[in-house]
Amino acid sequence: MKIALLQTGKTTDKHIAELVNLYSNRIKKYSVFEIITLPDVKNTKNMPIQEQKIKEATRISQSINEDDYVILLDEKGKELRTLEFSGALEKLFFLPKKRIVFVIGGPWGFAEEVYYRADYKMSLSKMTFPHQLVRLLFLEQLYRVFTIIKGEPYHHQ
Repeated sequence: MKIALLQTGKTTDKHIAELVNLYSNRIKKYSVFEIITLPDVKNTKNMPIQEQKIKEATRISQSINEDDYVILLDEKGKELRTLEFSGALEKLFFLPKKRIVFVIGGPWGFAEEVYYRADYKMSLSKMTFPHQLVRLLFLEQLYRVFTIIKGEPYHHQ
């Protein structure tokens, strides 16, 4: 099954971008994987937050297919231990879906239509992190999960 990370805005910090690339390449050893980067909504200084979320939702919706399994990375989502995430992802591979799409939204969260479309909501932590760092944290965890599934000695228990 294909896996995609759908994110809003480019990773501008070169150190984080290097590590994102490193983990992305590691993940590709286990699965077809891609990062889809949507452009940031422009001219938001005087734009109401709800309007920003709706514009972002339109872009997200256009990037998701009907037969995708969509997981939002969201502070309101369920927190999973790494081994729980591993088991859950392994089960998803048996679903009749073409792609698992993990979505990182913009700074204001998701519009209701995106929440409605989601199959699952997952939180990486109760803490708040910059979106660029969330990308790296998530990719490291995804790589870690694949090493657990394959029985490789990366994760220590």
